[in-house]
Parts: sequence; C-alpha cells; structure tokens
Amino acid sequence: MDAKVTWDHGMSFEGTSESGFKVPLGTVPAVGGENDGFKPMELMAISLAGCTAMDVISILRKKRQEITAYEVNVHADNAETHPKVFTRSTITYDLTGKNIDEKAVLRAVQLSADRYCPAQGMLDQVMPIELLYEIYEAGEDGARTMVVKGEYKRD
Repeated sequence: MDAKVTWDHGMSFEGTSESGFKVPLGTVPAVGGENDGFKPMELMAISLAGCTAMDVISILRKKRQEITAYEVNVHADNAETHPKVFTRSTITYDLTGKNIDEKAVLRAVQLSADRYCPAQGMLDQVMPIELLYEIYEAGEDGARTMVVKGEYKRD
C-alpha cells in the first residue's frame, strides 16, 4: 500500500492513497493550524472503527441478521506526554434491528478482532482494546429498546 501527504499551506495537508480518494489533514490553531482537516491520530481511530465495522456488518449479513442501524464508536486514551500515543482503546458496536442474535454478534466481533481486521490486529499488539456491544430492538415508531449490553473477552 502506498500513501502520500502533500503540504498545502501552514499546517494544512492533503492525504491520498492508491484508491485516489483524498482526505484533508489539519490541526488546531494553538500549533499553527486552522482546524481545516482531520488530525492524523483521529484518522487512526477512524481506521480502527471502519476496519472492524466493515468486518462485523459483512459477517452479520452472511448470518442473515436484520440490522436497521449500526455504528461503531472508538474511544482512545492518549499518553500525557509526547509522542502522546494511544494507551488503551474501547470499541463499542451499537446495533439496532429485528431479533438480532447475540451469539451472532459475539462471533462477528471475535472474527474481526482475531482474524480479519488488520487495524485492530496491529493496534492490539501495543495497547489493550476493550470490545463492547449494545443490541437494540427496532420499534415500529422508529424508537429502539435495549435488548442486551455486553463485552467480548478474548480467551
């Protein structure tokens, strides 16, 4: 995989990769930025969320789970001192649908964590990653009701 970042001005850059898509990179005014793009560490968290989100929804579709809404949230703690690396992370899978099988969700999370998601596999080597899930039943009126909340723990 190849990627590049091209300087625009000040602390503003544009990132591109083999796919040809572009992403703006920037930072806060306190360090000379204009808040005009993603901070690089934000993209690492988004990469982690996106990688595992795609795995899990793909697996759940194959298991014929009726998902009507889905998001994956990543919270990462940073070290207090430079280089301010991530020190731990929590991934929360928030699923809404009809009769979602908790065992199917657990299996999908497991496969993503242990086999398919390279972002998670890489970051798991340098920090602990907690894996949580919340399953909601979709109501006719658009509301949702919590069915179960849990954690996937590796053996």
